[in-house]
Amino acid sequence: MSHYVYVLVCADDTYYTGYTTDPERRVAEHDAGEGAKYPRGRTPVELVHVETFDSRGDALSREHEIKSLSRAEKERLVGED
Repeated sequence: MSHYVYVLVCADDTYYTGYTTDPERRVAEHDAGEGAKYPRGRTPVELVHVETFDSRGDALSREHEIKSLSRAEKERLVGED
């Protein structure tokens, strides 16, 4: 099973980073107002970055790293600079 870390751009132009085993399903859940509280009121969302990992632990570590980045660093990561 693959593990993914993803970055969304929300309708209010903020970033949300999360972990999943199925990025397409997870984005659909966010757009439907399900799941994490942060993007719930900020739909629609757009998937702008995905990274794949073999282990859940590696993916969760990377999720934490991305969440710690500044906005400018996230913009560079997703190619929006």
